[in-house]
Amino acid sequence: MPTAFDPGWNRLPGVRVRGRRIDIDPAEYFFRFRSHTWLVADWQRVRAELMPVQETATHALEQLALEFIKTHARPTDDPALVLRTAYEVYAYLFREEHLDGIGLPHLTRDHLRMLREAATLMALNKVELDGHISNIGPCWFFPAATSVVFGLDDPTGAMLDEVYHGGWFNEHRRLESIKAHAALGGRLVHGCQAVPDQSGGVVAPYGASMPSFRAELDALKAGWLAEVYSYRAPATS
Repeated sequence: MPTAFDPGWNRLPGVRVRGRRIDIDPAEYFFRFRSHTWLVADWQRVRAELMPVQETATHALEQLALEFIKTHARPTDDPALVLRTAYEVYAYLFREEHLDGIGLPHLTRDHLRMLREAATLMALNKVELDGHISNIGPCWFFPAATSVVFGLDDPTGAMLDEVYHGGWFNEHRRLESIKAHAALGGRLVHGCQAVPDQSGGVVAPYGASMPSFRAELDALKAGWLAEVYSYRAPATS
């Protein structure tokens, strides 16, 4: 990876972090791992050709992003490429220049680092066009995973989850997110309602069935979520 990841990632099964190197054992890390391919586009091309694009009254930004994906994205069976691409995406979206005047006084540069790292690992999750969840690991459950890895309390984990899903609560940054996620072959979607409820997030392909996605997640998440929380360090008195 371009930067060293927090050693707290070693608390999750199947993950070994040594500075900039991350090793993941799929059999231990994933709750479900049924797809070994992902869709990616070159991040530098996304930055040069898609990020400057503005939507018009006749061409919505989502449609422009979809056309870019259809033209430039390609399948890969290299998870390292997915992680490197994801890190570039989230290093751009969660850059420090946004901290000034954002209206979130408790959000720090260290929190941005946590967001970049956790979102990068989440890019290995995958939903198919029919809404079926093919790949899901601990980072699907953002507040639970960050409580394990970074030792965050529940309110702080929920705050980061809202920042991750909410485009920093700003339309300009939401539009940035739509364009940036074209590098990962889709758009960011999540199962939460008005507040974070541990329903997770994934970069899903355009056109994926959201009703099927939500129904499957609702039926299965309780057991997976409990397992993630079981990795938390025991509280000390």
